[in-house]
Amino acid sequence: MAFILCIDTATEVCSVAVFNKNELLVINEIQEGNMHASALTKLIEMTISEANITLKQLNAICVSKGPGSYTGLRVGVSTAKGMCYGLNIPLLSVNTLQGIAGAYMLKNPDNKLTLCPMIDARRMEVYAALFDINLHEVIPTQAIVIDEKSFADELNQQHMLFLGNGASKCKLTIIHPNAVFVDGVQCSAAGLGELAYQQYLSGKFEETAYFEPFYLKDFVGTVSKK
Repeated sequence: MAFILCIDTATEVCSVAVFNKNELLVINEIQEGNMHASALTKLIEMTISEANITLKQLNAICVSKGPGSYTGLRVGVSTAKGMCYGLNIPLLSVNTLQGIAGAYMLKNPDNKLTLCPMIDARRMEVYAALFDINLHEVIPTQAIVIDEKSFADELNQQHMLFLGNGASKCKLTIIHPNAVFVDGVQCSAAGLGELAYQQYLSGKFEETAYFEPFYLKDFVGTVSKK
């Protein structure tokens, strides 16, 4: 047995799952955006309890590392790191976009299209990457301002599946016969399990003390006018 706790707080979804190896045992999720800090610990406790295991039985913890919400990523990563320290178990991490692709493939294993998960940034900007059906990275994660030429070269060569909370706003801009848009696919800890287990088997652990979220872009704060 290898019990792995997976945490995804990179977007508006706060998601926690427990896997035994790559088998999903329990998942719990809420979608209340700014509730991550107050809800995550309770969600972890509930999920561990429903999996009929204890924290001491965990073999590793995997966190969705970004890109995504600055606050959400900090909440998830700091919680995962604290638990790994306390339990003396390894920390794993998965790119958030790869996790979205993983969540889709978990429910659609027969999909044959290249996956382009997108996370909404601001205005017409998204965080995006391309993955094949084996979740191998084809084009690395980047921040993209979407226009009518976005992904034109790739779409001229193949069909592509656009998904994630950033894809819906691109429907009227990326117009191509090879572009397929899927609604309702969101960040989920369910998409981390297979990737986390493969990392666990290969010993690809993060250095817990030095691990930081993958923000992709520098934080830009605003100054109150008051």
